[in-house]
Amino acid sequence: MSAFAYLDHNATSPLRPAAFDAMVEALRAGGNPSSVHRAGRAARSRVDAARRHVAALIGALPAEIVFASGGTEANNMAIAGSGRQRVLASAVEHDSVLKSAPDAEIIPVDREGVVDLAALERLLVRHGEPALVSVMLANNETGVLQPIADVVRLARQAGALVHCDAVQAAGKVRVDLHGLGVDYLSLSAHKLGGPTGVGAMAIRSGAPFAPDRRGGGQESNRRAGTENVAGIAGFGAAAEASRDGLAVEGLRDRLERSLLAIAPDARAFGAGAPRLGNTSCISMPGVKAETQVMALDLAGLCVSAGAACSSGKVHRSAVLAAMGVEDAVAETAIRISFGWNTDSDDIERLIAAWRDLYTRVSQSDIRQARAA
Repeated sequence: MSAFAYLDHNATSPLRPAAFDAMVEALRAGGNPSSVHRAGRAARSRVDAARRHVAALIGALPAEIVFASGGTEANNMAIAGSGRQRVLASAVEHDSVLKSAPDAEIIPVDREGVVDLAALERLLVRHGEPALVSVMLANNETGVLQPIADVVRLARQAGALVHCDAVQAAGKVRVDLHGLGVDYLSLSAHKLGGPTGVGAMAIRSGAPFAPDRRGGGQESNRRAGTENVAGIAGFGAAAEASRDGLAVEGLRDRLERSLLAIAPDARAFGAGAPRLGNTSCISMPGVKAETQVMALDLAGLCVSAGAACSSGKVHRSAVLAAMGVEDAVAETAIRISFGWNTDSDDIERLIAAWRDLYTRVSQSDIRQARAA
């Protein structure tokens, strides 16, 4: 048995062996993909191959893929590059969307975390200024899937463009740029077993886009700067390995059934809506999230609190707040997320550790109540 079980794939997924090998090969070879000699042509070939693999993962054309430093940059590029001053964003978007559009009009969600389509329609027709609508495909905390086809339908009726943050969805469920009908779609390599520090934005052919930097004209003049060849090669390999998605829904359902049987008052957030099969956001009644994360870590299990910032400190979950979850309940929620190397032993280990913690806390509460 491994020394620990890693169940925080929505934060970052361990590097796939194929991605590691592709990166090592690219690093050994070197070369600048803008150079015309043989080393440069070999580097360009690696970038082009990766572009094809990433495009295939999301049903895009290779020419529609622009490599970036990650999902955050891709989200920022889409918001700024669309040319639209008016932005509508769902209440459960990632900070890289909400902070890049601080004046965005917020689209509310229901208690399951699904975007309110009637509210979106009202916002779109409020005035005639053309807008950009930004709605993620899958939420990073709850795994809830959004009705993007309906969002696109309403947006088109109002002449709006659509951006979709698909960072958490790609490699887990089927993603199709043209099937969804969106104009911009964001991706990140490290969420599907690629390296950190590389991602991509897909720009639908014909969609407007203005780059935010100038330089040597890389990425067809859409993102200047020498490409991260090794990172891109790793991204391409991870994308190719992720084409079949993740078949882990059975593990998630078994986990949630077991935890809810241990603590009937626990809540699995977003369970009434379509969700990613790899994500469970669940509460442990009476036990704060940070206590759970630390206790489970000591038991050799890596999970996360519902929301965490770059400093690693736990903050109130804006996603659960938008869903109307009471603060006292939201602060007991943790996120458990599976990936390409998760197995049933990991799940059983988590169930046992979760039960032990809940039992200890419950017995302590009983003793304190008797003493009072």
